[in-house]
Amino acid sequence: MAKARSYKLLCPIARALDRIGDRWTLLILRDLHAGSMRFGELQKGLPGIAANLLTDRLNKLVADGLVSKEESYALTPLGARTLDVLFELAVFGAAFEPEGAVVKPGNLRTVVTTLLAAARRAELGDMALRVGLVVDGEMMQLDVADGAVRASYGVHEAPDVVLTTGYEDLLAVSEGDLPMETFIGARAEIQVLTAGADGAFAQMMGAVMAVLHGAD
Repeated sequence: MAKARSYKLLCPIARALDRIGDRWTLLILRDLHAGSMRFGELQKGLPGIAANLLTDRLNKLVADGLVSKEESYALTPLGARTLDVLFELAVFGAAFEPEGAVVKPGNLRTVVTTLLAAARRAELGDMALRVGLVVDGEMMQLDVADGAVRASYGVHEAPDVVLTTGYEDLLAVSEGDLPMETFIGARAEIQVLTAGADGAFAQMMGAVMAVLHGAD
């Protein structure tokens, strides 16, 4: 592992950046919030990262106690605390237009991470709902139950509702560039598998989008 550079400052922001401020590090953490991953899966999801650089970043994350390594890489409890950091960056980043040629992520785990963070901040009460998502053909799931929210990538386990849409459309509605009515009516397909779940789904979507748009 290359010798890590440090700000050598007492400031806690500087100390945080010493751990997660290197290029690619936050994107690695972003993907791991959607579940554990093997090295090849991580590399495939991060177009442009060299294998030796990914190895270096992962070794540092393991050394700093943010990631564990067994058969695959996974977040530790300390690493899981970066979810809010990533969410705030996502909301902040939505204020800027992409620069240069736009490259789609190698996978859409970013959707899971952002929705998980937003749903945990939303007012969902005692809702019990399993939402399966199919975004550009990739499966993911958001589970709300007993006051807790969990999310996973690559599975559908007995969902109550399945939302099928495209990544660009989901991004547009989450950033406020596409009205919810247009998204639901023309840019998404909703399949209700459990009777009455459509009401809870509409409530959840409204609460999540309010958080993403910065509403009170």
